[in-house]
Amino acid sequence: MIPRYSLPEMAAVWSEEHKVGVWKEVESLALEGWAQEGLATDGAAAATRSAPDIDMAEWKSRETTTGHDLAAFVDVLGTSMESGGEWLHYGLTSSDVLDTALGVVLHEAGAMLVTRVTELLRVVKAVALEHRDTAMVGRTHGIWAEPTTFGLKLATWAFELDRDRTRLRRAVAAVSVGKMSGAVGTYAHLPPAIERHVCAALGLAIEPASSQITHRDRHAEFLTTLALVGASLERFATELRHLQRSEVAEVGEAFASGQKGSSSMPHKRNPIAAENITGLSRLLRGYAGAGLENVALWHERDISHSSVERVVLPDACLVLDFALHRMTGLVGRLNVDRQRMEANLEATRGLVYSQAVLLALIEDQGLSRDEAYRIVQRTATKAWEASTSFEDELNADHDVVLDPGRLRQCFDLDRHLANSSVVFERLATLEV
Repeated sequence: MIPRYSLPEMAAVWSEEHKVGVWKEVESLALEGWAQEGLATDGAAAATRSAPDIDMAEWKSRETTTGHDLAAFVDVLGTSMESGGEWLHYGLTSSDVLDTALGVVLHEAGAMLVTRVTELLRVVKAVALEHRDTAMVGRTHGIWAEPTTFGLKLATWAFELDRDRTRLRRAVAAVSVGKMSGAVGTYAHLPPAIERHVCAALGLAIEPASSQITHRDRHAEFLTTLALVGASLERFATELRHLQRSEVAEVGEAFASGQKGSSSMPHKRNPIAAENITGLSRLLRGYAGAGLENVALWHERDISHSSVERVVLPDACLVLDFALHRMTGLVGRLNVDRQRMEANLEATRGLVYSQAVLLALIEDQGLSRDEAYRIVQRTATKAWEASTSFEDELNADHDVVLDPGRLRQCFDLDRHLANSSVVFERLATLEV
């Protein structure tokens, strides 16, 4: 991923230096396992760990000869060990090291993403509770529907993020696996005890039947889950983009001193963070598709997945990490214009209370639903076309035989939103 969308903590997890460091630890643990089995000497694992860090330039140079990055790593590490180098990589195949190390890195990256989701959830929950009574127009199909509150809107985001966090934890667990079963997964050249020792030390589960690899449905699940979290972010970002439109202007992204919204139009304050998050979510869906393509490999393994994973796994983690961080800042510093929300609600001239009137006519006048619907629809159309008060038009309509006090109740905002308190009672108990 390009530096523009890479935060340093996640970038470090996916660095080449960290990768070969984990490879070295896997090889060291395997030698510990062999020592416990009475084959390798006790000093072999210690010699591996005490060997100097891999010289990255030497490793890359060696790879030009071997044409194999893991084999080059083993050569460079073995020659740097003071003793026990003959036992290095004993009985292992490349995937034993590569896939087990990948399980470690994905576990680390996944844990960071769970933390990011939790941070965003905490901010969204706080803003939702702050604006539980901030009334605004609810819209369906982009058209005025009924009154809601900005807090209710964000409450839906909070619960979705909680579901995302649950899904992400499950997906991280699915990829936090290792294998030490040798070529084609038969344990022909190393006992299962080696695998148990290595995976236990690394905090990984064991792939129960590994062929030669850990199976890529796990990684596809991980990437698909990241894409689903991205889809949530895109939903939130799309809403914020619409609410920032000049005609709506109910919220606005924070605008720093000296910031420019446009190179040519000085008045512009564009929703750049929300648009950026929308675009990054598209990348995540593409990575998920690539992960699904990687599931079907030939026989016990091939490496058609390898080139794909070298790109999509780090990039997907980096993209989502950046998008979550940016959304957290966007929501936390969001400018919410309560007066504009109130003005837009009043601009409906009461049309958003049409259902309340419909139900009152059914309940009080005994009209059929269709009869009541047609009366309200006709009167609402008249109010819309004449730019008049919906309530005034209803009072003047002889077919609407409702007590003025009863009719007034239909336009009571507090009465309309009274039961929404249950959502905030649920939100208050949501763990962050």
